[in-house]
Amino acid sequence: MNRLSLGYEEALRLTLEGVEPLGVEDAPLLESVGRVAGAELRALLDSPAAAASRKDGYALRGSEVASASEAAPVRLELAGIMAAGDHEEIPVGPGQAVRVLTGARIPPGADAVVSEEYTRLEGSDLLVLAPSQAKNILPTGGDVARGDLILATGRVITPVAAGLLAAGGLGSAMVFARPRVGILGTGSEIVMPGLPLRPGQVHASNIITLAGFCAREGMAPSLGMAVDQPEELRRALEDLLAGSDALITSGGAWRGERDLVAQALKELGWRKVFHRIRMGPGKAVGFGLLAGKPVFLLPGGPPSNLMGFLQIALPGLHALAGRARPGLPRVSARLAADILDGNPAWTDFFQGSLSPGEDGLPLFHPLSKRSRLSALAKAHAVAAIPEGRESLSQGEILNVQLLGAGALA
Repeated sequence: MNRLSLGYEEALRLTLEGVEPLGVEDAPLLESVGRVAGAELRALLDSPAAAASRKDGYALRGSEVASASEAAPVRLELAGIMAAGDHEEIPVGPGQAVRVLTGARIPPGADAVVSEEYTRLEGSDLLVLAPSQAKNILPTGGDVARGDLILATGRVITPVAAGLLAAGGLGSAMVFARPRVGILGTGSEIVMPGLPLRPGQVHASNIITLAGFCAREGMAPSLGMAVDQPEELRRALEDLLAGSDALITSGGAWRGERDLVAQALKELGWRKVFHRIRMGPGKAVGFGLLAGKPVFLLPGGPPSNLMGFLQIALPGLHALAGRARPGLPRVSARLAADILDGNPAWTDFFQGSLSPGEDGLPLFHPLSKRSRLSALAKAHAVAAIPEGRESLSQGEILNVQLLGAGALA
């Protein structure tokens, strides 16, 4: 009989429903990169403000060069030159052309641009050797038009999106506050990285991994440590939560004599939403609220710790940050080998590497779900045997979660 009544999908739903986004603030554009739009961000003006040349070339009347060719060039009078930012306009009359550099406004009277490689100068005249092309002109508002929606609420502001916001006249953006995430490593055997070890001790690698993910996702992590003593655990939890918007605990989440975190949270008055779910690795993961702030319990074993974070804590933190699409980004991939050891009562997660596939879909090469940290560090993506299935077959197309920007490199 299965003693864990809560399935993964239900646990994820309860997590997302239990987290409210933080407030919004106005941030300078450079400081908004990597943060989440807290309102619809629309262009305040047209960019470009006037039609501009996409190429170094010559602005002219397109109808006059429609029949131009190498064998029968069209001769035009060169009336001057305009560069990007020039205020003076040089009109283009019949039989004339104006030299324009990339970004220059299209001069009055011109309706086309010929790239310079299709022209030849002969004295003060211009010989046009090919017809003009419409694509050589960027129309008014061609990058973004006044009132255009650049980013919807809940979308992450990328560097390119920030540039587009700048082009649209914005100097700042309304963004959700950056979550401050307290990460508490628990256990008498763990030591802060870099400090000397005594027999039986290990460095607290889990909290570094978790903090690294939080920092990469635009959050502000802070670290704490506590030994397996109830009073110290309670004090550490209170101290870390006081300066945080959310708390992650690492270790002490199961049922051993020294797994004391859930009891400490209970004594502090947390509202438990769930603790232990049907997923592997990571079945000991828990979620609740303490002083109105989300708290995520993660087991201490590296595979369980990481998977519990990726599948429950990270989506919850994304919701806190205001993201409209919580969780890791997903792509389709083809399974490169059978996965045979699933439990139909559980959702079984596997990490793996990706390589290019012959049909355009990447190939997903699974690692053992019991892999240790050295193997997990090589993973690019995560896939799952869903509840109700025992295996996946080579060649199946999966929806996989990407672990980083270099996952498909």
